[in-house]
Amino acid sequence: MKTKLFGVAVLAAALGTALPAHAAKVGGGCSGSNLEKTETAIEAMADGDAKFAAEKEVALAQDALLSGKMGVCAVHLSKAAHAGVAK
Repeated sequence: MKTKLFGVAVLAAALGTALPAHAAKVGGGCSGSNLEKTETAIEAMADGDAKFAAEKEVALAQDALLSGKMGVCAVHLSKAAHAGVAK
């Protein structure tokens, strides 16, 4: 039982560090210019659930950027950029 729990903990730790780093590479990273481009695209969207969700993701991305969490920022920025596509 302890071995299984240890294995799950190791896997969770590995995924927790690998996924944000992967998102930063795939999403083009998190930078001020990428945030600005995404915000400009969101401003052009029609008001609705998708736009409000995208605005929330941008706010979370900005917070992560200011906290130095670049992988987390990239994940939120990617979600914001794709919010209008899913609907």
